Amino acid sequence: MSDIKTFSQRVRVRVCGLLEEDDSILLLKHNQVGEKGYLWSPPGGGVEFGDNSEETLIREFDEETGLKINIEEFLFVNEYIDDRFHAIELFYSVKRIGGELTLGNDPELAKNRQILEEVKFITYNEIKSMDQKTLHNAFSYFDEPRDIFKIKGHINFINI
Repeated sequence: MSDIKTFSQRVRVRVCGLLEEDDSILLLKHNQVGEKGYLWSPPGGGVEFGDNSEETLIREFDEETGLKINIEEFLFVNEYIDDRFHAIELFYSVKRIGGELTLGNDPELAKNRQILEEVKFITYNEIKSMDQKTLHNAFSYFDEPRDIFKIKGHINFINI
């Protein structure tokens, strides 16, 4: 069982990368997160003191997916608040420049407490048929999943 408390009861600044290839988007399945017990979310992670958001995203992508990326464009800020979590997430569009897709790990958690369960490209049609409660809340703002690349500004998702 992972120590999900590592991420709760504090404000966390996160970065997330949206990587689109062949009518699909890269997502990670996080175990023990979300209403259904798992959540598909774009790769990314917490910004550490002294690291800027772009350095963090490049490092997190490599750690979690094995891919090397370039950051293309800053897209939007997503703020999520519920009774356990408060995350301010900076979303960027990214492009793959190297590496091999493989499930990595989250260095904030011990090896035997990992919550990352799967990494894969999921087509937009597959996303449309998924239970919204198993997807990152940023996908809930529109009918067409690829429109996530059109979001601009600050989104405030409060679920208390």
